[in-house]
Amino acid sequence: MSEDNKPKVEIYTQFGCPYCHRAIALLKSKDIEFTEYDVTMDSKKRAEMVERKPGARTVPQIFIDDEAVGGSDELAALERSGKLDPMLGL
Repeated sequence: MSEDNKPKVEIYTQFGCPYCHRAIALLKSKDIEFTEYDVTMDSKKRAEMVERKPGARTVPQIFIDDEAVGGSDELAALERSGKLDPMLGL
């Protein structure tokens, strides 16, 4: 985590993706700041996403402090298991 105890949260999304909206809604519900990269028309950002998580072909792809946590289902599973809050410094 960064010095101010807030993790760096990044999410790669695509226009019209319901899973992206669900993941973003969960992060917003926790008042977490995040950086969103829309890969709809950005092949460089999509390539960056795949480089960061080899084999990643779907969105969203979520990273917390540069650790790939997966997509919307994985984020929701972390929330259900109680593991998400500690990752987010909550």
